[in-house]
Amino acid sequence: MLSAPVPVLEVGGTHVTAALVDSAAGELAGEPVREPLPAQGTAEEILGGIAATAARIDCPATAHWGVAVPGPFDYEAGVGLFRNVGKFDALYGVDVRAKLMRRLQPAPTTLRFLNDADAFGIGESVAGAAAGHARAVCITLGSGVGSALLDQGQPVNDGPLVPPDGSVHLLSYGGRPLEHIVSRRGIRAAYARAALNPHVAPDVQTIAELARRGDRHACAVLEQAFRVLGATLAPWLERFEATALVVGGSIAASWDLIEGPLRAGLYAGPGAGVTGKLVLRTAERTHEAPLLGAAWWGVRTLTEA
Repeated sequence: MLSAPVPVLEVGGTHVTAALVDSAAGELAGEPVREPLPAQGTAEEILGGIAATAARIDCPATAHWGVAVPGPFDYEAGVGLFRNVGKFDALYGVDVRAKLMRRLQPAPTTLRFLNDADAFGIGESVAGAAAGHARAVCITLGSGVGSALLDQGQPVNDGPLVPPDGSVHLLSYGGRPLEHIVSRRGIRAAYARAALNPHVAPDVQTIAELARRGDRHACAVLEQAFRVLGATLAPWLERFEATALVVGGSIAASWDLIEGPLRAGLYAGPGAGVTGKLVLRTAERTHEAPLLGAAWWGVRTLTEA
């Protein structure tokens, strides 16, 4: 790794974060800068917002940047593939790498892109809850289900040992897409059905508070959702021979309500369930992990540059 701080960007659906990372220490070098991003804006507005945020960190010259971006995106080419996904449609077919190379000052030496869920997983692998595990699965629970299946800290996105594209969100349970059950919208919809009132769909945080107070609908909905998650993940964890499952994302803030049913689903799902030794834990670097992972990715192949 380089001795100089590594500049990184994390692009989310509604925000962009810029930071400097001390990759040797596995820590941020100073405070990150986070700004809103117009996901429905023009390409110029989106790219301008990213560049303006990046300009607020004290970036060294001739730097190698790591950039975490949600999909769909051609990470090798640096080209946006967003279409009808509710964000960044204006970047479809746009050479984001080339346009950012012209906007960022001082000009980067390289810009390397990776999936935001992979960045989270790498960050937890190098300096978080998955550290020390040769094979780990890291997932994020929020508006969807993000995932990274890591072998020696390297994302595995194809082959017989992982789901299609290495993406847990492409899995199904009982004929339904997993994200229709476990995501924010899935949990809210399930609560509305359980309460027999389609107009009552509180956010997941509120549903969690109701469950802690003994609301039977909230308890049942969360129990079902995370048992399903465990049962769906179990065969893939076995196949991948993972020794750690790390859970992050906004919904993971309710870990006291998630861990029990998730563990039950893992060990009692359809088929054999998880039979090996598996460490189940919540993320340790929820906010920093994508930035740490982006830094690792940004400088990992300097000998090839």
